[in-house]
Amino acid sequence: MAKKNDNTASVLAYEKKLVLSDGYMYGTTWENRTDRTAAKPLKLVEKSVRGTISNRLKPAVQKDPAKLNAEVEKPNLQRVDACALDMKQDTLKLSFTMKVLSGVEHPSACNNMMFHQSYTAAAKEYIEKTGFKELARRYAMNIANARFLWRNRLGAEKLAVDVTIDGNPMAELDAYAYSLRNFDENAAELQPLVDAIAETLSGKRDSLLVHVDCYALLGEGQEVYPSEELVFDKGKGDKSKVLYSVDDTAAMHSQKLSNAIRTIDTWYPAYGTEEGVGPIAIEPYGAVTNLGKAFRNPKEKADFYTLFDRYAIGESLDSIEDEHYVMAVLVRGGVFGQSSKE
Repeated sequence: MAKKNDNTASVLAYEKKLVLSDGYMYGTTWENRTDRTAAKPLKLVEKSVRGTISNRLKPAVQKDPAKLNAEVEKPNLQRVDACALDMKQDTLKLSFTMKVLSGVEHPSACNNMMFHQSYTAAAKEYIEKTGFKELARRYAMNIANARFLWRNRLGAEKLAVDVTIDGNPMAELDAYAYSLRNFDENAAELQPLVDAIAETLSGKRDSLLVHVDCYALLGEGQEVYPSEELVFDKGKGDKSKVLYSVDDTAAMHSQKLSNAIRTIDTWYPAYGTEEGVGPIAIEPYGAVTNLGKAFRNPKEKADFYTLFDRYAIGESLDSIEDEHYVMAVLVRGGVFGQSSKE
């Protein structure tokens, strides 16, 4: 049995510092997009459909035309949730808030005083050196480029984002002006948002509330895509697709919005290579679940725990990018203690 590292806390947790609300979905028109009275909550509708057999069949069925025809004749009946604009609406409006909190230099739980002191010193040094400006810039870019729309972003003729910082509105942003593939540009119009996020994460202000309204010109009556619910133990006859709604308004999960905002990791080893997939969400192992791949493998010593165990006790990491990554995981929050059984 491996001996636990005495310099690592067995109880260690960090509260998340970017707290997203759910995203509420409304239908409106592009010309009247900023008129709050024109935006109507989008509701889910239930559909009963007769689908075709399209799953991969057993070889015996594939090779026998009679058996294949018999399978095709079977009705694939489904009940599903759907959501769409009506024929007088051409624009999806998505609204949510993001609260930014300070205090990342202090764990919410830690049972090792020596570790607490060494980590706090390292975090304060990072704050003095960077002021969280790079992370703040990337978070701001993911708000400006409307990455949080996910599938709703595809095929939109126009995309506009309105941001309000503690009640102070910024100028409307054209989401297509900001890249989804990298964070190379420095957009001057985003500086107020960048500064506000950086100052909060650095502890110069206790908290910050950012209100976001995003508008996607999709076309009259077009389908929109709220979050899909993960339903356990679905019984026979239940809906095969259940969408998320709050108070009869179609919505997107706060977790899904949060994942988009923290899709800022371009520091993983495979980024920029044929194996890379562009920016990925900040995760301890660089997990991208829809690809079934972890881009930060402990064997490459690029995962969070390998880097954090060195960084938190005062060791220097190989690059400032590694420091950005470690601090971004702590902003994400989580439980990171080392078990005494390891």
